[in-house]
Amino acid sequence: MSVHHLHSYLRSKVGACQVLWPPSSPSSSPKPPRRLVCIAAVSDRSNSNNILMWKGRVVVSHKLLSVATKASSSSAPQAGSGMGGETLERDVLKALSQIIDPDFGTDIVSCGFVKDLVIDQPLGEVSFRLELTTPACPVKDMFEKQANEVVAVLPWVKKVNVTMSAQPAKPIFAGQLPPGLSRISSIVAVSSCKGGVGKSTVAVNLAYTLAGMGARVGIFDADVYGPSLPTMVNPDSRILEMDPEKKTIIPTEYLGVKLVSFGFAGQGRAIMRGPMVSGVINQLLTTTEWGELDYLVIDMPPGTGDIQLTLCQVAPLTAAVIVTTPQKLAFIDVAKGVRMFSKLKVPCVAVVENMCHFDADGKRYYPFGKGSGSQVVQQFGIPHLFDLPIRPTLSASGDSGVPEVVSDPLSEVARTFQDLGVCVVQQCAKIRQQVSTAVTYDKYLKAIRVKVPNSDEEFLLHPATVRRNDRSAQSVDEWTGEQKIQFGDVAEDIEPEEIRPMGNYAVSITWPDGFSQIAPYDQLETIERLVDVPPLSPVEV
Repeated sequence: MSVHHLHSYLRSKVGACQVLWPPSSPSSSPKPPRRLVCIAAVSDRSNSNNILMWKGRVVVSHKLLSVATKASSSSAPQAGSGMGGETLERDVLKALSQIIDPDFGTDIVSCGFVKDLVIDQPLGEVSFRLELTTPACPVKDMFEKQANEVVAVLPWVKKVNVTMSAQPAKPIFAGQLPPGLSRISSIVAVSSCKGGVGKSTVAVNLAYTLAGMGARVGIFDADVYGPSLPTMVNPDSRILEMDPEKKTIIPTEYLGVKLVSFGFAGQGRAIMRGPMVSGVINQLLTTTEWGELDYLVIDMPPGTGDIQLTLCQVAPLTAAVIVTTPQKLAFIDVAKGVRMFSKLKVPCVAVVENMCHFDADGKRYYPFGKGSGSQVVQQFGIPHLFDLPIRPTLSASGDSGVPEVVSDPLSEVARTFQDLGVCVVQQCAKIRQQVSTAVTYDKYLKAIRVKVPNSDEEFLLHPATVRRNDRSAQSVDEWTGEQKIQFGDVAEDIEPEEIRPMGNYAVSITWPDGFSQIAPYDQLETIERLVDVPPLSPVEV
């Protein structure tokens, strides 16, 4: 590790590296102390480590290098006890790095999943926690099994204790969210833009599939004119309650899933104009006390008008699932919805083709034809297609108030929804990972590193160039288009203080002068790029 890298690392953690040797007083002893004395908090800000300047060179304790290296790989182990504890930790982390996350294509140590690593050397006992991105992770059992196996084969290990957990629910959106939406990890829209294709059936069964996988789930029925949720589920309390002090809505629950629908407001179906409906939907969605949720499934109303746009703008949608039927007419309407999500930068992760076929007399019949679902997949590049057959039980479960995946979890329909649930979990995790790392600041190169989601290209931008290209009203006159911020107003060596994602379309960049710049991915792709980045001149420690 070079001095430049080390200082950059420490500055990123504690702001500055305080060097207490040699002392400023000339009367002090010219010899270095036996123990290194400059304290720097590293990684989780609780580990104290030492750095010393002696005869113009930086001397660093082995412990600091070890902690810095492990912190850079995003793991946060606790030091082992006894002689060779750091070597034992490296052995454990090296063994765990053999486990590759199939969604991210990276080992679980680099992903930052390994937490609270504790080694009891005399007993040969290793304990750690695997913190996954979601409690509904479809490979969590495989991770637990593999972690036990790869650590247990180490010659000095006699016992392995693996605890599985999930990251706290938090949105990927950096802006000011309504309090009700501030603790929801992923919001998934189920949409068709056409009525009568089974969209509500898919939304409800998907939600209960995710709940069965271990996730905390809510369903928001956004169809005010014809709410379906009160028919499809049968909660004990069928009326939404209000908290008079907080003036918030308390959702009802059925089988552990939180539910909100205009049909539970005691008003039946709405008879009102569009602007009023948008206000009602906004209030129902944003003032509800959803609490911590891993997934909020929104049953979108048909169409691409004010109501749909309001939902897409108010709720930071993570992804969308498109529902269609085999008819050509269904494809025409669904295509409008896919284009709407594309313009709003909401990725469509799956297509569900409902009422595809039925089996009778040993044959499979397609009463509505074939091809609508596959046509959507081919034309718009949506990666996953799921077929739902015509089943009387699926229709009956929607009328009885008990979803099919709950009443018959081993049925063919339930297996299809299980596959859909796995797909949604994996795609949402990928999207969150891509968005969280799409735009970062490289302190070593002093450049903004950009890798737009769903793109293999990575490029570098000069921070001052990004700041000068701000197009907000503070930098550009909205009436004349005249540039208010001049070239010389931005220091050439300016560095961003913080970069945070703004959903799927932009990042928020905070600069030292307190200005918060919204930089859309589309704009970043048009800015002049850094081509020849000078290499570092390392001074080896």
